[in-house]
Amino acid sequence: MSKILSDEFFASFFAEKKEEPRHGLSGIRGNRSGMEDKRNLIIVIASNELGVKEATGHNDGPRVEQYLRYTNLGPGYDWCAAFVSWVYGQAGLVQPRNPWSPALFPKARSYKDEGKIQKADLFGIYSAKLKRIHHVGLIKEKQGQYILSIEGNSNNRVESRRRHQRTIHSYADWID
Repeated sequence: MSKILSDEFFASFFAEKKEEPRHGLSGIRGNRSGMEDKRNLIIVIASNELGVKEATGHNDGPRVEQYLRYTNLGPGYDWCAAFVSWVYGQAGLVQPRNPWSPALFPKARSYKDEGKIQKADLFGIYSAKLKRIHHVGLIKEKQGQYILSIEGNSNNRVESRRRHQRTIHSYADWID
């Protein structure tokens, strides 16, 4: 065998290949001069998932199971929080990474002031029956008293919805 080639050889050999970095499984190209705006990247990644559906309506299917695996769960579990976590992971963020909706709203990250709403923040829907947040999604944009969302496990798929702000229990900022 020949001796191991140096890093200089590999650097010169691959120098002409100008492949831009990709972010996780999303295939979104990164900005060569540094990371793109995280908030925009999160929305692009989430938007690319619109239309993903459960296979049988029982929290299953190949892509749904990828979201669940990202948070160390198998098929059959509610996956709204796993979806949000997966999207953030594809954007290069290590947190949040939790399949349980209430865990995505710790005091240090949560806010109630609708004036602070930003693209790519999370919103949480409260269940009076469960006495906790039971659904989470991403804010795509604010539209007056409404938010346009991207959310997983909504009608057994990833979809965009329009929600009035009075239906939102809490918001969370995992970027700033």
